[in-house]
Amino acid sequence: MTQEIPNPSPDQESVADQAQAEISPENIEVKTPEQEIAELNQKLTEMQDTYLRAKAEGENIRRRAADDVTKAHKFAIEGFAEHLVPVADSLYAALTAEAVDAKAFKEGLEITLKQLLSAFEKGRMTELNPAVGEKFDPHHHQAIASIASDQEANTVISVLQRGYSIADRILRPALVTVSAPK
Repeated sequence: MTQEIPNPSPDQESVADQAQAEISPENIEVKTPEQEIAELNQKLTEMQDTYLRAKAEGENIRRRAADDVTKAHKFAIEGFAEHLVPVADSLYAALTAEAVDAKAFKEGLEITLKQLLSAFEKGRMTELNPAVGEKFDPHHHQAIASIASDQEANTVISVLQRGYSIADRILRPALVTVSAPK
C-alpha cells in the first residue's frame, strides 16, 4: 500500500516559498557579540528607567496618601466645630446681656442647651442618660455606688453625670448609682 501525497495548492506553495525565503542565509542577520551586548544594554536601560518611574510613582502615591491621612486627622473635628460656634455665640451673648430676671436667663440657657444638643446630634454624638429603674449596662454606664433599694438588683437609681457616645463608641460612660442585691 502506498499513499499518495497530495500536490500542494498554489496558496500553500507561496506560503512555503515565503517561509523558505525568510530562512535563507542571505536574509538572516548575523549580529556580532558587540551588537547583541549593545541591544541588551539598551533594553536594560529602558527597563531600569521603567522601574525607577514606577518606584517614584509608588512613592508619590504613598506620600499623597500619608498627607491625606494627616489632613483628615487634623481637620476631622472641623465639621463638628462649625456646629459648636453658634453655641459659643449664645453663651457670649448671655454674658454680655444686662442683668435680667432669673426666668429669662433660664430660658436663654435652655435655648443654648438645645443648640448644643443639636450640635452634638449633627456630630453624631449622643447623650447617655439612663432612666431610673433601667438595667445597669457596664458598656454604657459606670457604677459609682451601690445602694440598698426596693428596686431590682443592678438597676439605675440615679444618674450623677450623663455619658456620651460618638457613632456607637463610648466617649464617656454615664456615672450612675445602682441598687444593691438584697
